[in-house]
Amino acid sequence: MTAPSTFGLSREARNLHWLLTNLVEEVPGIQSVAVVSSDGLLLLSSDPGHAEQSRRSGPVKGPRGSAADLATVVSGIGSLTLGAAKLMQFGGVKHTMVAMDEGSLFVMSVSDGSLLGVHGSAECDMSVVAYHMALFVGRAGHVLTPELRSELRKSLEAEPTGGAR
Repeated sequence: MTAPSTFGLSREARNLHWLLTNLVEEVPGIQSVAVVSSDGLLLLSSDPGHAEQSRRSGPVKGPRGSAADLATVVSGIGSLTLGAAKLMQFGGVKHTMVAMDEGSLFVMSVSDGSLLGVHGSAECDMSVVAYHMALFVGRAGHVLTPELRSELRKSLEAEPTGGAR
């Protein structure tokens, strides 16, 4: 992963880029990370070049977990679990984990309906990933305001690679 391009972004946006980069680089087994708004829009990603390539040339061949795919899945899982919690009257959803044969998917609420999604390898330690996601949420949740979400979304649309990496 290369350092994110944060030129022209606010201090809060640069801090979120740094937190995301740190999450991916420091936690073994994380393959990709996405922060998704409550309406399903990708705000921040560890894999933006993959998303841009997908938009230009259709589905990307190769490893699954690109930013666009991860954002779609995270949004869908978030919506499904929120609906289930309402139906069962169990309160808000804090996190969701899906264990598969060859990997794991973690979804955690950030703030105001935004979600943090992590695609991990089969070898990742789920408790370590969940712990570091909770740290990210604790540090990022209070600054992820509507204004910052708008700034992050615009920065993804404006950069030639589709976002920061």
